[in-house]
Amino acid sequence: MRKISLVLLTIISSLATYQCAAQQYTFKKGDSNGTEKWYMGREIAHVMGYQGIHWLERPEREEEENTSILIKNMAIGPDDIIADVGAGSGYHVFKMAAIAESGLVYAVDIQDEMLETIEIRKRKDGINNIELVKGSEKGTNLKHNSVDKVLLVDVYHEFSYPKEMMASIRDAMKDDAELFLIEYRGEDDWIPIKKLHKMTLKQAVKELDVVGLKLERNIDNLPWQHCMIFVRK
Repeated sequence: MRKISLVLLTIISSLATYQCAAQQYTFKKGDSNGTEKWYMGREIAHVMGYQGIHWLERPEREEEENTSILIKNMAIGPDDIIADVGAGSGYHVFKMAAIAESGLVYAVDIQDEMLETIEIRKRKDGINNIELVKGSEKGTNLKHNSVDKVLLVDVYHEFSYPKEMMASIRDAMKDDAELFLIEYRGEDDWIPIKKLHKMTLKQAVKELDVVGLKLERNIDNLPWQHCMIFVRK
């Protein structure tokens, strides 16, 4: 009888754990441009397809986002191992690779077309310190304790499974690694970006806290975006 009770207790406990995991995502109507999937009070945005490459490479991007300042904020060293998660067309990848000459930049994306675009330019320019990594919706496929810096530019709000994805990123971070979370400021209505594609500092801190990442500082020197730096707790 006692054995049966223990088995039942184990089953009930497992079901409770499963239900808890399932309940972290909810589904309801929201923004007309949204996925109707919610996480911690925020509706998750659709992933921008490879058809949007022209927008990633737009000539006015430097002026609008001051990407040169962002790269300076990262204080990249020549030997740094960096992961650009949601690398897209490689806009930031190539800028970082030029500085981390003796290091390595992982270009992580879930879309083959994006990775192919980076590969073509990489071969054309003869760049050897960029490595392509095909990620998934729930993980980066990066090795444990392998990177010094992680860059997420306007992509976190599109993660279909943000908790799982950030847990995977945290696992890839070395103990003293830094995560640079770049998101359009949700606090500023005047920024000409759809609300669903913005994030507030408060929301970002709340979401990353649950996977063991804490805000070290927020560098306020980009025109439209937060430059939030997170480290492992």
